[in-house]
Amino acid sequence: MSQESEFPFDIARRVTSEENQKFRDAIANQFGIKLRKRGRATKDEEEKYEPISIRFHPKIIAWAKQEAEKRGIGYQTVINEALLEKIGR
Repeated sequence: MSQESEFPFDIARRVTSEENQKFRDAIANQFGIKLRKRGRATKDEEEKYEPISIRFHPKIIAWAKQEAEKRGIGYQTVINEALLEKIGR
């Protein structure tokens, strides 16, 4: 049984970025956790990545996702770092 919400969207306002930051800080303080920022980090011209499609063995993806979870970063970043380390850069 589902009920439709009767939220008054016509009078609601958007939350400002300052309010959003205050909410994030309050959550982090109350629960003792650090919330990750979303979105991509800005890169200079030398660090821009080239989008490609590549196939990896499922064990590689599983390892990368597990390592990413431990480190609190994205699994593609883990794969990138591993490959850069392998070529010595």
